[in-house]
Amino acid sequence: MMKKKSISSSKASLVLFLCQMISALDVPLDLSQPPTITQQSPKDYIVDPRENIVIQCEAKGKPPPSFSWTRNGTHFDIDKDAQVTMKPNSGTLVINIMNGGKAEAYEGVYQCTARNERGAAISNNIVIRPSRSPLWTKEKLEPNQVREGDSLVLHCRPPVGLPPPIIFWMDNAFQRLPQSERVSQGLNGDLYFSNVQPEDTREDYICYARFNHTQTIQQKQPISVKVFSMDSLNDTIAANLSDTDIYGAKPVTERQPILLTPTGSTSTKVELRGNVLLLECIAAGLPTPVIRWIKEGGELPANRTFFENFKKTLKIIDVSEADSGNYKCIARNILGSAHHVISVTVKAAPYWITAPRNLVLSPGEDGTLICRANGNPKPNISWLANGVPIAIAPEDPSRKVDGDTIIFSHVQERSSAVYQCNASNEYGYLLANAFVNILAEPPRILTPANKLYQVIADSPALLDCAYFGSPKPEIEWFKGVKGSILRGNEYIFHDNGTLEIPVAQKDSAGTYTCVARNELGKIQNEVQLEVKDPTMIIKQPEYKVIQRYGQVSFECIIKHDSTLLPTVTWLKDNDELPDDERFLIGKDNLTIMNVTDKDDGTYTCIVNTTLDSVSASAVLTVVAAPPTPAIIYARPNPPFDLELTGQLERSVELSWIPGDENNSPITNFVIEYEDGLHEPGVWHYQTEVPGTQTTIQLKLSPYVNYSFRVIAVNEIGRSQPSEPSEQYLTKSANPDENPSNVQGIGSEPDNLVITWESLKGFQSNGPGLQYKVSWRQKDVDDEWTSVIVANVSKYIVSGTPTFVPYEIKVQALNDLGYAPEPSEVIGHSGEDLPMVAPGNVQVHVINSTLAKVHWDPVPLKTVRGHLQGYKVYYWKVQSLSRRSKRHVEKKILTFRGNKTFGMLPGLEPYSSYKLNVRVVNGKGEGPASPDKVFKTPEGVPSSPSFLKITNPTLNSLTLEWGLPTHPNGVLTSYILKFQPINNTHELGPLVEIRIPANESSLILKNLNYSTRYKFYFNAQTSVGSGSQITEEAVTIMDEAGILRPAVGAGKGYSETLFATSPVMHTVRPTFYKVQPLYPRIRNVTTAAAETYANISWEYEGPDHVNFYVEYGVAGSKEDWKKEIVNGSRSFFVLKGLTPGTAYKVRVGAEGLSGFRSSEDVFETGPAMASRQVDIATQGWFIGLMCAVALLILILLIVCFIRRNKGGKYPVKEKEDAHADPEIQPMKEDDGTFGEYSDAEDHKPLKKGSRTPSDRTVKKEDSDDSLVDYGEGVNGQFNEDGSFIGQYSGKKEKEPAEGNESSEAPSPVNAMNSFV
Repeated sequence: MMKKKSISSSKASLVLFLCQMISALDVPLDLSQPPTITQQSPKDYIVDPRENIVIQCEAKGKPPPSFSWTRNGTHFDIDKDAQVTMKPNSGTLVINIMNGGKAEAYEGVYQCTARNERGAAISNNIVIRPSRSPLWTKEKLEPNQVREGDSLVLHCRPPVGLPPPIIFWMDNAFQRLPQSERVSQGLNGDLYFSNVQPEDTREDYICYARFNHTQTIQQKQPISVKVFSMDSLNDTIAANLSDTDIYGAKPVTERQPILLTPTGSTSTKVELRGNVLLLECIAAGLPTPVIRWIKEGGELPANRTFFENFKKTLKIIDVSEADSGNYKCIARNILGSAHHVISVTVKAAPYWITAPRNLVLSPGEDGTLICRANGNPKPNISWLANGVPIAIAPEDPSRKVDGDTIIFSHVQERSSAVYQCNASNEYGYLLANAFVNILAEPPRILTPANKLYQVIADSPALLDCAYFGSPKPEIEWFKGVKGSILRGNEYIFHDNGTLEIPVAQKDSAGTYTCVARNELGKIQNEVQLEVKDPTMIIKQPEYKVIQRYGQVSFECIIKHDSTLLPTVTWLKDNDELPDDERFLIGKDNLTIMNVTDKDDGTYTCIVNTTLDSVSASAVLTVVAAPPTPAIIYARPNPPFDLELTGQLERSVELSWIPGDENNSPITNFVIEYEDGLHEPGVWHYQTEVPGTQTTIQLKLSPYVNYSFRVIAVNEIGRSQPSEPSEQYLTKSANPDENPSNVQGIGSEPDNLVITWESLKGFQSNGPGLQYKVSWRQKDVDDEWTSVIVANVSKYIVSGTPTFVPYEIKVQALNDLGYAPEPSEVIGHSGEDLPMVAPGNVQVHVINSTLAKVHWDPVPLKTVRGHLQGYKVYYWKVQSLSRRSKRHVEKKILTFRGNKTFGMLPGLEPYSSYKLNVRVVNGKGEGPASPDKVFKTPEGVPSSPSFLKITNPTLNSLTLEWGLPTHPNGVLTSYILKFQPINNTHELGPLVEIRIPANESSLILKNLNYSTRYKFYFNAQTSVGSGSQITEEAVTIMDEAGILRPAVGAGKGYSETLFATSPVMHTVRPTFYKVQPLYPRIRNVTTAAAETYANISWEYEGPDHVNFYVEYGVAGSKEDWKKEIVNGSRSFFVLKGLTPGTAYKVRVGAEGLSGFRSSEDVFETGPAMASRQVDIATQGWFIGLMCAVALLILILLIVCFIRRNKGGKYPVKEKEDAHADPEIQPMKEDDGTFGEYSDAEDHKPLKKGSRTPSDRTVKKEDSDDSLVDYGEGVNGQFNEDGSFIGQYSGKKEKEPAEGNESSEAPSPVNAMNSFV
């Protein structure tokens, strides 16, 4: 087993930068700014009464703020209390308790205010309470005397402390009391016994309460429990009663479950959003009940649900409003069940949707502060200015309050202030400070100059440019000292100034310059980027099997960037290697000497650098040396002498005698049963017991005719089953259980189809199995409607309203009565098409090929079914460059669930599109929204459609070209670059010409004679240059010579073209050595279906290149998935795609670093029902089968004739004498067919072939062949497989002539030729 993984540290950097993007705006501390609270004590602050009280309040600002406090709403004068001091340059209070103060005297609500000339910020209300750990009250505890099998609750009732204590039970020896499914501690601290046993008798059940805040533990008085067993109770009664009295206690009886907590059938619980929800059910019963939890009408939330205390406690973390509902706990044992429904309501203290953020404006600018919060109930929003309610604060003409928003217009410097937003409801409050700071500052860059960034190739690079200025500066990035501004899809520009290069390559390294400018100035900063080679394990450890006490070695050879220092670490089973001198770590390997059994496991080699990490693993298996002498091990013999005793209504005792274990100890016995009444002849698994046990008490079901058998198991395998025991028929009874998987789903808008899984035969518990089906509309005060149906699994209710919830239950019954009351499930009547279309459809164009669409969700009542999602239909109306409309099929994107936005990939630049949105339920699609029109901006053009070079002369060439197939905008010009190439493939200097966009040809003059030139040609729009097309051409030797053929699309052109711009004659340049081939991959095309796509491309470059295809979901930032192409093919089929999804794809070549095609985007078709074609009904298949049958018939006739000729020719004798293997039907040694060699196969002949190596037929091999009968090389088959050779009875062979083969086409060869 081997695995490999790679972790790049650049991903951690990405997370860090994204966190910086969303952080609040920080004003440098050397600039004037209002106060900001940076640290404060928690809202509910419980302090230790034995230590000094420290109430924190720290703030920053310019000038530094001053601090003041209020206590219980009034000013707190700390100068008048000698026990209270404030830290220097801080607002933190220290209350001296250790020198005589009392913590209780300082209980209260405190609030801190930090103030300077630009405003005032306030802290939360900090509630100070000292912790309390009171003693247990004195109480007289009576001993608990309990009968064996009864339930018991030992109450703890700890004292009320602050915060509440942690409860646990121990004995006098300070050992925790063991807990199990039978004995466990409840959430309230009480100890619950589902049923007591004699071993529960003891006198030291002690409840302890630990108060963590004060580090104290309080102890309750010990509780005594005495359990009376039935045997001792009978002895006591017998000693005190006469012989004539009726005495004797009843034996321990099994009891069905009852709930100890909570009591009753229902209860309620309210929990706050984000908290942990704890629900508890503890039951009494014998045998001990098992607890199961369900949520009525829904599923328990995945990944947030946990079961504790032996499944008696249901724990759901991070609850939300969606977790409200009814939770049912079911306690069950073999005698029945009990349940309790807890109705949970999730409320919510206020939580932020949009918290107000600091606002920095320059004089005259506009801005807004937004404060949005949610909760249950909806919180109330109020504003304060500098700690004063805004209604009574000094007026500011630039300020306007609009609910949860403050709007600022044409601000001035006096508008600086700190605003507080308070969101509160009955469950809590939120308080946030946000300042408005009016500054006029030129830009400054906060990132250190010449900062060095290092990344691994093919991973993201993020270059920081933290800045500040007012007004907010604009950021631009350049590469190099005099480079042009960075633009295009290969870069991402973040709002915080960060430049992201999604896939950094080696040529991405260099100096990058960040420029920040606003109306007050400009500043720039340079940073450096280094791109390192990735670390790789080129020789991985391999799976090893080693005998005990041997030696084994794992290799781990690495390749890494020369500037990075790798460290290699070895792990065993994901932990450190044992501290053992037998483990020797070398430079490239790990060696283990004298291997033992404990060395078995998985060994992992981890290579770390400062930038990345890779690992590879292999498994070591240690085996024992073969035993000498070998001991024969075998499966055990079957058990025998099965006997049934102690037959009761629901149990029986089975015993048996084990068979011989055959040198391998029996590990366990498997007991199986047969139900001769319902499923005769079918054996079912009942249970299994350890190999040392030969009797078992089996639990039985009513109305079953049981037979039992036993199977012994050892390490070798399972024995044959024993002979069946005698049969035992149990009595009938009411059903114990109800049908499972009850569902209610409508098939039509006016019906409800109720289905369930029927009970199996032995579950019926008696004859006459039927079902009582009941239903009623949920949340409507209706009576249950019920009907009794036969033993079926479906019932249809007609005439229901469309898509309304129903409560449903299905109860089993037989001739003896009903099963227990069933649980209710929630179903829905049939769906209908949605009624309304989504509204407020908005489109945001991101770039020339990608747009984002938003819409408002439709009201759930109008969906009339289960909301499955939204479908976006979009189509191209026309190209803005060509102004020609054409019909284009509509594209469809489906967004699951209640999403209200989606991305539209694969758009064509500079085009007009329309779209609409529809809601989808289980029935189908609703009406479409009004068509929304949007336009994509210009992009770079594709390469010109062709470039042809004609009319070569001594010093001129004529160039013709075609418009780009996809202009993607308005063409502004063409760029032509060319350079000479000499015979050793060295390149001269590059000449560049700009050509007007309305030209389509050009005559280049003043060229060198008899010189090869290479041309690079591309078109431009206002966005930039498109892909280039290249060609090569040669000027002729002299005017009298023959003109060379045109170089281009494969056609010659001889017409004379006029020169649009003359080219000056260039001197012969200095040449530089280049490669003769210029590899590239172009024209990547896709043909997509529902779940696969055919990718094809064109390749120019060296031979024997291995290609690969990379793909991913369009618009996603996930890593590219890579598929290796087999061989040097120029096509590949991507399989396993998701229907209706847009994908991006590109093609690359192995070994050519950074050599890939441009990206292409395609979309798979929508999911459709598969159409299976029966091949047996196809005409071509029937014809093919007929031809094969006719060919086989002819071959059989030929073979029959050859057999019959044995009496007329001396073939039979020679065949018997030589025993030629090829004419024998089977090989004698292995029973396989002899091998043949096709006459057209030029490989060496295999053993058993008729034709020797010189491809002539030897006379002594076999005289009985089709060649003997005049067939020779003329024996052949028609296209339909029929034989057309002549059967002439010729007996003498003729030598082969020319290159024709003289091999006789045997029937097998003929078949090979046909196939």
